[in-house]
Amino acid sequence: MEFPADLKYSAEHEWARVQNGEATVGITDFAQDELGDVVYVELPAVGSEVAAEATFGVVESVKAVSDLYAPVSGTVVRINEALQEKPELVNTSPYGEGWMIVVRMSRPEELEQLLSVEEYREQIGAKEG
Repeated sequence: MEFPADLKYSAEHEWARVQNGEATVGITDFAQDELGDVVYVELPAVGSEVAAEATFGVVESVKAVSDLYAPVSGTVVRINEALQEKPELVNTSPYGEGWMIVVRMSRPEELEQLLSVEEYREQIGAKEG
């Protein structure tokens, strides 16, 4: 499994790539693998507010329906429209074409609560073991 070192990770298996005050958000390789084949992704509207650790959408797979949790608070400035037609991008490219939303962060200090790649690996290692 892949876990890019330049990302921040949440305990709920979302990732955030931060650039210029905005966080691109998706689910981790581990999360998509656990879910199985993703068949539907429900995302918030552009302009909606999201709060750290609160639900921002839903991902549905052949195995389960799971809530998506925002790693940071802010305003949704973009959503990945491609996921409406091709939800499987979450499986094939969780850190690339399978991104979900871009949030203009209102509280950048929340990034300090997220996990480093090493901490995230340790967390899922503990769950797998």
